Amino acid sequence: MLRRLGGADLRLVWILAASLFFYGWWNPWNLFLLVGSIGFNYGAGLVLAGRVPAISARLGQPVLLTIGVVANLALLGFFKYANFFVDSVGTIFGASIPFGEVVLPLAISFFTLQQIAFLIDVYRGRVANYSFLHYGVFVSFFPQLIAGPIVHHHEVIPQFSKGERGVPLSNISIGLTIFAVGLFKKVILADTASTFATPVFDAALAGADPTLVEAWGGMLAYTLQIYFDFSGYSDMAIGLARMFGIRLPLNFNAPYQSASIIEFWGRWHITLSRFLREYLYIPLGGNRNGNLRRYGNLMAVMLIGGLWHGAGVTFVIWGGLHGLYLIVNHTWRNVAGALGRRRRNPVPSRALALHPALARAITFLAVAFAWVAFRAEDLGSAGAIYRGLFGFNGISLPSQADFLEPLTRLVPIAFDGLGAFGSVGGERKGVIVIAILLVVVAFAPPTHRWLARTRPVLGRISDPSRIQWRPSLRWAIVTGLIASIAVYGMFSGVDEFIYFQF
Repeated sequence: MLRRLGGADLRLVWILAASLFFYGWWNPWNLFLLVGSIGFNYGAGLVLAGRVPAISARLGQPVLLTIGVVANLALLGFFKYANFFVDSVGTIFGASIPFGEVVLPLAISFFTLQQIAFLIDVYRGRVANYSFLHYGVFVSFFPQLIAGPIVHHHEVIPQFSKGERGVPLSNISIGLTIFAVGLFKKVILADTASTFATPVFDAALAGADPTLVEAWGGMLAYTLQIYFDFSGYSDMAIGLARMFGIRLPLNFNAPYQSASIIEFWGRWHITLSRFLREYLYIPLGGNRNGNLRRYGNLMAVMLIGGLWHGAGVTFVIWGGLHGLYLIVNHTWRNVAGALGRRRRNPVPSRALALHPALARAITFLAVAFAWVAFRAEDLGSAGAIYRGLFGFNGISLPSQADFLEPLTRLVPIAFDGLGAFGSVGGERKGVIVIAILLVVVAFAPPTHRWLARTRPVLGRISDPSRIQWRPSLRWAIVTGLIASIAVYGMFSGVDEFIYFQF
């Protein structure tokens, strides 16, 4: 209706107003932060582009870019790291500093990175002239505002002006289908996995020492929880945007099916990996100055990526582990490549190539191992779970496994159930749920591959699923059932999206 009354711009005014209303629903005061950030960065972009000649000529582009980036990082740093910094200083000097609690505004990490990328692209001459309305919708577009994907201006702003006469019903049906699948992943799969992960990590935080099976169960449950939680959010964002005729970039592509850590970071949070590579790793030198410098850059980028997720030592450990994984992965490839280039002895390079199933298993376990530090509230609870993974906290099995009692002569085993998995029967349910979900993440194609014919995301989908969604009565019934189950599941309570805290 607005498109007919006033053209595409009036429609964008409505989307901008709706997006700001959506963002302000949790805390209206945060609107001042978001709108102020949008205004500042749009103005900084105009100055960088030379459209305010007096300021541009006086300060110069490098100085202007530095001011813009530092201002964004300062805002993010205050809200995200002020409490961590004050607490750390107080701990070092043994004093209590009255500072108060700084509440992290929703989405500040995402819209800050998105706007930093915009300023750098303006500096590099890659940005066309856009109106404030287009820029405001680009930053605040509600489907991807809260937790990504982190989009580039050239990916979505041109779509705002395509001039469609209305919203095609095909966009509604495609968008609703993707949204329903994402909601199901979140409410039914992710939140179910959390019921087996949370007790383990809460027990470790309270001072308990999870036993071998409990620690493995908690680690695998959280590995599955964050997978379906973030996959579900990504689907919901893509589906919502498609209802407005907007295609977002792919942000999640079955990462647990990766055969290496390098491949994993090309599938997990794809747009964050892209940002870190284009605006941090390459400017640091990338792989242009030898392997030693390359590995240092990789570690620095992953440590910063860990800190971006949260102000805490555990996030730094998580980033450091992935930095170490990437260094080992690249070293392995370099050794294999060097051996392969020797004409007289090409066999060792093939010997270093792992079987795909083994490579995927090793990658999955490495990622799961790092998730423990990511999820743990502090070093103590992370250490307790890590000790449990290696059996240092003892071994506890369900009472039904008492047929293994002869092994107690060699290994101390207790048959007292798995308290971390709940009450009577909880341990059996937990094992079954984790086993089923592990099969799903190992073999099921991601949502965009089921809908490849509809071009659900930006870019070409090279590996579409054999079974393809189409606008038919059969698929409408399936989608309706999925949506109904997800909505029904919401009545029992829904956990917040994990990435909301970032």
